[in-house]
Amino acid sequence: MNIRKIWSVMWSVICLVAVPGWGFADIVLPPVLSSHMVLQRDRPVPVWGTAAPGEQITVEFAGQKKTAVADAQGQWQVRLDPLPASEEPRAMVVAGASGKKELNDILVGEVWVGSGQSNMQQGGGGYTGHDEVIAKMISAGPYPQLRLISSGAKGWMESTPENLKGFSAMLFSFGLPLHQELKVPVGLLVGAVGGTPSGFWLSQQAYDNDQACQDVVAKSTQDQHYAEALKKYEASLEKWKQDVEEAKTNNVPKLPKAPQKPIKPGECKGKLGHLYERHIRPYIPYAIRGVLWDQGESGTAIEGIDQYTLMGALIKGWRKEWGQDFPFIYVQKPSGGGCAWDPADPVTCRAEKFTALPGGVPSDGKSRAVHIRIMTYPATFMVTSSDLGSGVHPVNKSGYGARGARVALGAVYGRNVEIYGPVYKAHKLDGGKVIVSFDHIGQGLAVRKDDTPAAAAGPGPGKLQGFAVTGEDGKFVWAEAEIAGDTVVVSSDKVAKPVAVRYAWAGNHPWANLFNKDGLPALPFRTDTP
Repeated sequence: MNIRKIWSVMWSVICLVAVPGWGFADIVLPPVLSSHMVLQRDRPVPVWGTAAPGEQITVEFAGQKKTAVADAQGQWQVRLDPLPASEEPRAMVVAGASGKKELNDILVGEVWVGSGQSNMQQGGGGYTGHDEVIAKMISAGPYPQLRLISSGAKGWMESTPENLKGFSAMLFSFGLPLHQELKVPVGLLVGAVGGTPSGFWLSQQAYDNDQACQDVVAKSTQDQHYAEALKKYEASLEKWKQDVEEAKTNNVPKLPKAPQKPIKPGECKGKLGHLYERHIRPYIPYAIRGVLWDQGESGTAIEGIDQYTLMGALIKGWRKEWGQDFPFIYVQKPSGGGCAWDPADPVTCRAEKFTALPGGVPSDGKSRAVHIRIMTYPATFMVTSSDLGSGVHPVNKSGYGARGARVALGAVYGRNVEIYGPVYKAHKLDGGKVIVSFDHIGQGLAVRKDDTPAAAAGPGPGKLQGFAVTGEDGKFVWAEAEIAGDTVVVSSDKVAKPVAVRYAWAGNHPWANLFNKDGLPALPFRTDTP
């Protein structure tokens, strides 16, 4: 075949693919755009996909008609005008010269994304034997106005009991109370993988462009920790080589394991962002109300970067790439570890039993402080979990979901509901006393229900505990504490001139019992410099 004939064949192929109406490039929609979906109310709604380059695409829904032309790569997008909530199942028609797609049973309401590790990933069926509330919630399905989709699925699902057993127990327990309270359809999108660090869940670009992350890496590089670790590795490597030779000489069948080379500050132990690309990117730019995040046990996997710093980059990155400044709600870590205002409440029935103070004052509250600090990022809210139940995988997912829904209702939807227990605001020294003031006092500061038999029928005048003070010597001792209006007055006869105060400064603190009358526990804090 001569060159002219070859070119003629190639041009025919190009025309078949590229010219609208001539080729076989059907309109393709992403799985997140399918029948049974819920569209986000009250904000522009992107609809996108691929078609033949240059093909004009028309999208019709709820009386709107929008058009776009596929670009040179075949990509196109339209944006529907904001829609009011609607329980009416309606159809969307996406059409072009190459054909059309019709999506049915579409509702309009509230849409939330759930992500993180195993506590977000695990299905409801695995908790029905431990959580009576979630078992009843699942068996009471289907919920016609609650719709579900998991990353990698072919499309949206209805919330039948069978589908709910395999869907995120955490996100379902969050979404159903929202639906019942808001009385609008709710769509839930989940993308989560067990045992994963936060460094796998943000894009490479989000990490590279975050100044806070780069500053932490620069500081870690300057402190010589990596250089010292590298010297230790090189010494260990030489010893390992000698051990291997000795083992071979002595015919030892199992050779010693080689030492692991330390990674440089800022490098990821694994592929940074690969779970974001696989499980979150395919949802973008689907219009959503917000994100519910449950992760933290696995850290960041990025050398030198702490969870607080990386979550700042992740939150900003997701918002930028989504094109929405949505609310970001996350679950406090570690899970559980504290007592409850009311142990009989189904939400908090798995909390730790209230105990006496330990002999010494603990000082292992750093991890809690790091996670509490995340809530200082804009439009970022924490699901307090210390009174919800402990363990790597807390079994009362209904309690976690209900608490998350409470935070969303108060922080996002403007309901008159307190979302936090008392949060440290300020303190002042007054002779031998420390006077501590708080935000989120709600209906007032209070001591949890007393565990004594005489007070079993209701709230009792239990003694406030969990506060410790120190003088100039830096040695903390347990202190006496009393509620005085909206403040707590702290003192100790062992510290004449206190300079700092701590509360519940420990990984587990079932002995700390400051709450507000809304039933939420005070957050741990310290006033001394870390």
